[in-house]
Amino acid sequence: MELEPAIERLPIDLLADIFAMITYFTDLAQASGVCKKWKEGVKMSIGRRKSLSFAGWKIDDDSTARLIRHEYNLRDLDISRSRWGCQITDHGLQEISLAKCIPNLKSISLWGMVEITDTGVVQLISRANSLQNLNIGGTYITDISVLAIANNCPNLKTIVLWCCRHVTESGLLILVSKCRKLESINVWAMRVPIDCFIGLVAISPSLQIKSRSVLDSMWA
Repeated sequence: MELEPAIERLPIDLLADIFAMITYFTDLAQASGVCKKWKEGVKMSIGRRKSLSFAGWKIDDDSTARLIRHEYNLRDLDISRSRWGCQITDHGLQEISLAKCIPNLKSISLWGMVEITDTGVVQLISRANSLQNLNIGGTYITDISVLAIANNCPNLKTIVLWCCRHVTESGLLILVSKCRKLESINVWAMRVPIDCFIGLVAISPSLQIKSRSVLDSMWA
């Protein structure tokens, strides 16, 4: 009589713990195709993750949103710019915003996602009320997104707005005024006058401002 392989005798909870150690989604996809039990174990492992990054991966709106919807304990989400030609759009952000984990997220990175606009960002941010760290640099957002962040993220501590050249001085002032826990703001390569930074520090004296203009003024 042929003995059942030892791994087949493992309970599904233990299988899920093992699969949670796998960091590459291609490997998880292959594992889920082995058998029904492994497929359930992979699905369970995804739901247990606290950190998830798609940076550098070939992704699209529907597959990304579908995967995130299985996440229940997620705290850190990185959907930064993926492979060339593979971008998340506003539709993807809107679908992702419906996931149950979004209100509990502490960190989100949307860095370099040039296909998104205020429409998708506002939809996502409006439900991310526990957010503490946000990287939205290299995008084409405007003050509309910044206002949504200011109104919905009272616990925000750090924000990266690198090269967000459509965000104005007014948007930054509102952000710092409403996000009273903000500790650091990256405004490198933005089109705002240095006087704006004086106004930001006047509102929040301990605020750390990361900007080329600030560095230049220190050496002047």
